[in-house]
Amino acid sequence: MYKVMVRDNMSNVAKSILEASGKIEVVVDNDKATSDPEVLSKIIGEYHGLAIRSGTKVTEEVLKNAGRLKVIGRAGIGVDNIEVPAATKQGIVVMNAPGGNTVTTAEHTLSLMLALARNIPQGTASLRQGKWEKKKLSGIEITGKTLGIIGLGHIGRVVADRAQGLKMTVIAADPFVSKEAAKALDVELVPLDELLARSDFITLHVPRLKETTGMIDETALKKMKQGVRIINCSRGEVVNIEDLYQAVLSGHVAGAALDVLPQEPPAADLPILQHPNVIFTPHLGASTGEAQVKVAEMIATQMAAFLLEGIIINAVNFPSLPIEVMNQLRPHLDLTEKMGSLMGQLVRKIHDITISYSGSVADLDTRPLTHAGLKGLLGSFTDTPVNYVNARAIAQDKGIHVHESISSAKHDFTSLIRMKLEGHKGEIDEIWGTIYEKKYPRLVKIGEIYLDAIPEGWMIVIQNIDKPGVIGNVGMTLGRHDINIARFQLGRREDRAICLVNIDTPADEKVIHELEGLPNIISVRQVHLS
Repeated sequence: MYKVMVRDNMSNVAKSILEASGKIEVVVDNDKATSDPEVLSKIIGEYHGLAIRSGTKVTEEVLKNAGRLKVIGRAGIGVDNIEVPAATKQGIVVMNAPGGNTVTTAEHTLSLMLALARNIPQGTASLRQGKWEKKKLSGIEITGKTLGIIGLGHIGRVVADRAQGLKMTVIAADPFVSKEAAKALDVELVPLDELLARSDFITLHVPRLKETTGMIDETALKKMKQGVRIINCSRGEVVNIEDLYQAVLSGHVAGAALDVLPQEPPAADLPILQHPNVIFTPHLGASTGEAQVKVAEMIATQMAAFLLEGIIINAVNFPSLPIEVMNQLRPHLDLTEKMGSLMGQLVRKIHDITISYSGSVADLDTRPLTHAGLKGLLGSFTDTPVNYVNARAIAQDKGIHVHESISSAKHDFTSLIRMKLEGHKGEIDEIWGTIYEKKYPRLVKIGEIYLDAIPEGWMIVIQNIDKPGVIGNVGMTLGRHDINIARFQLGRREDRAICLVNIDTPADEKVIHELEGLPNIISVRQVHLS
């Protein structure tokens, strides 16, 4: 039975979905005190999953105490309230729900833009004060105006579509979007400086990153045209609030609409809060009933799929693949992990590693396979728990450089995975593996020697001089110790051979020592491939 904590007043649909499996216990904790990392860190240790919105901060302190935690689900797209690198090192999957609040946030952006253009909040406040300031609150039309979108992701694309319906000219800046992709949306992709200079309205839809924090500062504001209006429904840290306030005071920026602020809630004496040309909402971009149900449903379904079936969907720290693709990869995942484990148990030293894919497997997304290979390799010589999520991070910490390549070279196999240790000066520096009939894993080359071996269970790997009597001597020795041979695979090259012996029960050190003392034996190593 798994145990999951659901927080931040998430829709009850999340609890219902998680409990429907009968294998997940759900604890709903909406206590504001638990949002404090110090408090959360004291109780997180008993949970396998944590479902949150933006109110809960999952810090490194919390994660250090989360010994059982397998998955953190963020009901929404932003994960800046989660220490993702720390979670990754601990092998915890961090997943979000992209798209669940896309339309809601895009609509809020346009609502703020229209309210900003026509001074709607100011007009409401003026009337409530008994005033009739018709002339003072005259606005501008948006038809024919240029909207600059910084960040053409999920939300930015919906904003672009809706703005075009309002007869606006839409331009965008995004270093991760091609001109062809933007053109398909009827959006002109331009450099950021050009967008700042041309736009009548600028809307921000970027994540909080080192590169985006404070990107709208004094320098950027000066590049904007006189009378520009700015909308921010992304992250508060993206805009330097003091610089924006000064630009509004000077009249260079005609107005701003902010749904997010660097500090939430803001200090009551924050100067920009009092400026009449700036309007605010308290982080309402994703706050509609429809969106909250949708993201809760998404994150609960994803978390259940991971906890119960190992299926990773919308993870931000692991390659996420459709289930049909993952099903194609499963045999290769198992094979690659066993190849890594075999390599690690045979060599037991740290080396840079190259993993190459060719044939039909090269047509799939091979990133999870590399994670699997590293999981097997690292798990064989470290006491740190290694899984698919943290394998790369652990490799990096150990100074292991990982090289991946897709090869078009022709082989006798429909698919081939090759794992090679760089700079290793032993005979076994490379392992090849393949899948027969789409489901049967095989080792087909170890070092320089070809063979056909099934990688499973306890195995004795023997390197020997290729002379008569070796197989008989090995069989007799194991027989004397009541160790049954399940399979015996042999590969030969010139005067050398490799034997892979699958055994039903493990051999103790005494047996291994006897095998090492047999004639023509070069080396003996017992391995276990689960």
